[in-house]
Parts: sequence; structure tokens; C-alpha cells
Amino acid sequence: MNLYYLRLRGVRIGWFILSFIFMFSIPLQAKEISSTLNKEDISVCQADLKSKIDTILDQEELKRSHWGILVKTLDNQTTLYELNSQKYFIPASNVKLLTTAATLIKFGANYQIKTPVYVSGSYPNLSVLKIVGQGDPTFNSKQLETLAKELKARGINSIDNLIVQDSPLEKPSINPTWEWEDIQFYYAPAVNKLILNKNTVILTLNTQEIGEKLAMDWSDSIAANQWIIDNKTVTGEEDSSYSVSINRNFAKPLLTITGSLAINSDPRILGMTVVNPGEYFLNSVQFYLEKEGINIIKSQVVYGDSATENLVKIIEINSDPLQEIITKTNQDSNNLYAESLLNLLVNGTPENSSLDNLKEILTELGLDTNSYHLKDGSGLSRHNLVTPETLVNLLTLMAETPEGINYRDSLPIGGVNGTITNRFKKTIIEGKVQAKTGTLSGTSSLSGYINSPNYAPLAFSILVNKSDLKSSQLRQIIDKIVINLGSLKQC
Repeated sequence: MNLYYLRLRGVRIGWFILSFIFMFSIPLQAKEISSTLNKEDISVCQADLKSKIDTILDQEELKRSHWGILVKTLDNQTTLYELNSQKYFIPASNVKLLTTAATLIKFGANYQIKTPVYVSGSYPNLSVLKIVGQGDPTFNSKQLETLAKELKARGINSIDNLIVQDSPLEKPSINPTWEWEDIQFYYAPAVNKLILNKNTVILTLNTQEIGEKLAMDWSDSIAANQWIIDNKTVTGEEDSSYSVSINRNFAKPLLTITGSLAINSDPRILGMTVVNPGEYFLNSVQFYLEKEGINIIKSQVVYGDSATENLVKIIEINSDPLQEIITKTNQDSNNLYAESLLNLLVNGTPENSSLDNLKEILTELGLDTNSYHLKDGSGLSRHNLVTPETLVNLLTLMAETPEGINYRDSLPIGGVNGTITNRFKKTIIEGKVQAKTGTLSGTSSLSGYINSPNYAPLAFSILVNKSDLKSSQLRQIIDKIVINLGSLKQC
């Protein structure tokens, strides 16, 4: 299996599992670079913890970085270490801790998003078939295929008017605070009510003869047809440097792809966003219906609310349970899932109030409204501000709720799964850290829980901003601090 890193900007960038090309039910995932720390027989007395962490941070290469740390015991919330804990930091994907907490509190772990299908007319020839999008981020082509087979089994032969109802605006929502160069890639897709296959399509670049353009293969021809490609690539000599670059023209759906790939290189796999998700959903529905022999006379996407009074609901297509969605959100650091969860909090009010509703829920939980300012639900925005104290307070407050165990179980486990699969392996806390990662250029974060082998359970948050170090270097510094926390004992 070949793993290809696409870029080092944005919240969590990782590899594509090749089977995703064939099964869209598998999420695009993110993977942290492995820590080089090995298991050591170390122990840290509580009285020595401050000097241990201060020594780790007292390095010349860290002088220009801005660090914020708070560590508390989970039971009585005794502060064990603090550094700039009430200062604002850009949290990157640690924002997902807030989004998933609010959603879990509001809906509960067993909640499912239900996408209704309405009809009018008499079998076998329907006047209308209408699918009303509800923002289910797990919806995939397999479900559309199943729907088409079910409708055929019910005896439907033709549909006069196929309608899919999307978000109120024709252009899908792109957060204005996201960096423009991110939004053509899979980790920053548009969020709408009719999400299909995570609004993502896979582009594979293959070599041809030396000097010829690279061949471009798409995983989904329906989504691919929305892009215009200006292919300026070339197949390079053996062992030549990889230099492929992708640029988007925002006036139209044009991708200009330049650079070269050595002829003896493996294919490069790139995740691209779907240009128009509503049209993609409509065209995909029509494809599967016609594949089953159901004739479509007319088809259209409608935006916003439209009447269903004269229609009959015949099917509801359920999402995965919310527990599975928030687990994928936190363990894979999935931005689309996070933004979709935030949109669920709208609850009939204008879409721009979803962050207000999130804040209202977390205020009732006990979180200070002035301790964080959010512009999105995923952490991709650099306009988000959160204090380490906010995140630790959130973790401790959530631990006391009925959903506390579900919330904690949604987090990656060090050395075991998610974005910290390859961190903390062969250390004293392998399998004992449950924490959410976050990465932007110059920014790294890790916040969560530690079940210390010889000490009380801990809640912690470590945020670093304004650094000129590589993300891998920042993660290793963070990991050293966390290993010291996991090595605490009463002395």
C-alpha cells in the first residue's frame, strides 16, 4: 500500500487508503508522523514536574514559539502545570473537541440523521420523486444504489420529475476564513445538505512514456466531469524529482496541473473536492435509477425549503449513529464531518447561528463564553481562538456528563488508533492517552486525557503557535511532555 502526503497546510493531512477508491464508506484519514521516543523506565515526582517540562521547553530552537499548557487531575482538578493557560491560541483541529461535545450533548450517541424520500403519483409511473437533504456526511453511492434497487422492486418504471433539495444557497458553503489554496483539496470540501461520498473525488496521476503528459484517472466520472483540467504535466526521467503542483482558477472550475513525475514512480493519488455537490448528488441519483431501468423525464436541484405537503414519504435513509460520526470526526480529524455536525446545531434557525447555538450548549455545560472564539467547527480557520484552560475545562466538564464515556471513547488512543496511531508506541503510556491532535503550519496541539499508570487520571492541553519548526519536531516536543505526565507518581 502506497501512502502519499499531499500537503503540509491545513488541519491534518494524511494518506489515502487505496480501497477508498472503490468503497467510499472508508473515511479519508490522517496520520501523525511517528514519535522517535522509546520506552524508558522513568518516573517523575509531582514536585519535579514543573522543572522537567520547563527544561524540555528551554531550548534555543523553541525560543520564538508561543506555548500554552495546562495539566489538571481529572477528579479534583488540581493544577499540576500551567503556562499561558489563559492566553488565546489558534487551536487547529482541537476545535473539534468543542464541536463534537456540543453535538453529543444535544443529540446523544444514538441519534441518526434521517434523509427522507417523498413521492407523488401512482405506480409504476411517478409524477415526483424528491430527496430532501439533511446534511448526512456519511451518505455514499452504495446507499443511492440500494435506493434505486428498492424503488425498482416496488414497481417504479418512470419518474416525471426527479428533485433533490439542497442547502438554501445554490453555491455550497465555503467558510470565508479558510485559506483559498486549501479548498480544492479533500480536507476542505464544501458543506451542504446533500453530501455524497464526502464531497470528494480521487484523482490518480500515472506516468506514460518519457516526455508525455501524465495520465489522469478519476474514481468517479460524474464528479470528474465538473472539473476542467489544463494538463501541463510531463513524465520525467527515471528517479527525477517529483514536482507536481495543482492550482485552481476560482472564476471557473479549472484545475491547472503542472510539474513532472519520474517514469519509475508509483502513481500519485490526490483527493479533490467536488465542484457542485448538489448537481453531483442529482446526477448520481439519476445514474443509479436509470441503471435499474427507471426512466427519468426531468431532473433538478432545488435550493432551500420547498413544499412536501402533497407528497408521501416512503423511505428514510439513516446515517451512522452519532457516536460513530463523532468518533470518525475526532479519530480521523475529518473536517467535513465536523462542519456537518456544526450545521446540525442550526435546528431551524438561520445557518449563521450554528456557532451561537454551539456556544449556548457549552455555556449550559459550564464553559466560559469569553474563553474561546470560533469561526468554524473543524479548526481549519486561523481565526479560531481558544485557551488551554478552555479545553481542559471542557474535558473535565464532559467527563462528568452522561455522555462522558462516549465522548472520551471518540478520541484517538496513543499508539493504537486515529491520528496518534504512531505516537507513544513503546512508551509507558502506550494505550493510555486519549487525545485530539491539531496541525496547521507553525501550529500544533494535543489535548485530552491520560490514564497514568502510577498517578491519578489527568486532563491536559498543549498548544503551540508561531513556530518556525516542522510539525514533526513540534509533535516530538509535545510527546516528551506528555510522556513525563504519564510517568507521574506520588513521591
